[in-house]
Amino acid sequence: MAEFNVALRTTMRGVMAACALSVAGSVAGLALAAAPREPPSPDVLSPAQWKKVDEGVDRGLAWLAAQQKPDGSMPTFQTGEPGVTSLAVMAFLSRGHCPGGGPYGAIIDRGIDFVLSQQREDGLLYASATEMPYTRYQGSHTATYNHAIAGLMLGEAYGMTDGKRAEKIRPTIEKAIGFARRLQRRPNPHDKDKFGWRYYQYVNKAGKGEADLSATGWFVMFFRSAKNAEFDIPQEYVDDAVRFVKACYLPQEGTFIYAPYPVDIRPSRAMNGAGLLCLTITGNHDDRIAETVGRKIIDNSFANYNNPSPHDRYHYGAYYCSQAMFMLGGDYWRKFYPNLATTLLANQAPQGNWQPESANNDGVYGSCYTTALAILSLTPPYQMLPIYQR
Repeated sequence: MAEFNVALRTTMRGVMAACALSVAGSVAGLALAAAPREPPSPDVLSPAQWKKVDEGVDRGLAWLAAQQKPDGSMPTFQTGEPGVTSLAVMAFLSRGHCPGGGPYGAIIDRGIDFVLSQQREDGLLYASATEMPYTRYQGSHTATYNHAIAGLMLGEAYGMTDGKRAEKIRPTIEKAIGFARRLQRRPNPHDKDKFGWRYYQYVNKAGKGEADLSATGWFVMFFRSAKNAEFDIPQEYVDDAVRFVKACYLPQEGTFIYAPYPVDIRPSRAMNGAGLLCLTITGNHDDRIAETVGRKIIDNSFANYNNPSPHDRYHYGAYYCSQAMFMLGGDYWRKFYPNLATTLLANQAPQGNWQPESANNDGVYGSCYTTALAILSLTPPYQMLPIYQR
């Protein structure tokens, strides 16, 4: 893997060696149990194009750093603060920047400390109100998303930070794992919901279940990240989640859907990316699913930037699909990444940010959210985050 990573990113400069060694060490012995596939080629872009990717990522990070608030959070709608801050921290880590050192060390540290400050006694990584009943875009809707994304970030940062901060992170992750498992096992009236995740409060609408692939994908990544960092994640937790992920695949259509209910049969690029990524990082790669879903992702390209759609969020979909297609490698990556990189770089604002999400009122979460997602969509080839290492 080391030789491949060097060849893949020959144009990448300024990566901090100590951080890279920490990342590599945290995944030793945790190779995926999937069949060998053709690796992603560095030749999908020319050296000049890779240089543009590096420059775009660096401008995006500089813009993000300038937005950070004194408490360490990133500006966004209040109910998304832990999650958006965590995505921003991961964007810095994905370029090889380390906590506590280098140009962004203090930015990363403040972001981590803000997320740590959000944990409740029950383990939930979300300090704002989670009122009942369910209210869209409030804590009853977003708390679980924040929890899983924050847990994922902390798992990625754990092996890269200093001993003092790692001592603070460890019990936070342990409590967060316990909360996630309790949420995964909570009673609900829908058999198809078993072992998936959705919103903090039940929706309780006819025909709608209490789990979906969008939220479940983040929890699967959280568990995988924690396992990479050598936290105790019993295989039962993962197997249970994978059962729900597989229930969201429609073999007759060759696509993943939002949730396995008649009212929620909503295929999208994001759900195809989420389903593929979940199966791959848990060692459940299926060539038949990969072929059909990978082809659908390619056929529904990201060339039309930030196009509004009732069920398909552009930056969110780009994030999930980029991670998944990098895992597939070969022709899938060759046909996917150049198109995405060209479109994202062409639509990056001069100051370094990307537009707020256009679909489903997600624009309320602002440009820090989409800028972090865009950077994370561009940086899988850097292979700096353990969760996305192939």
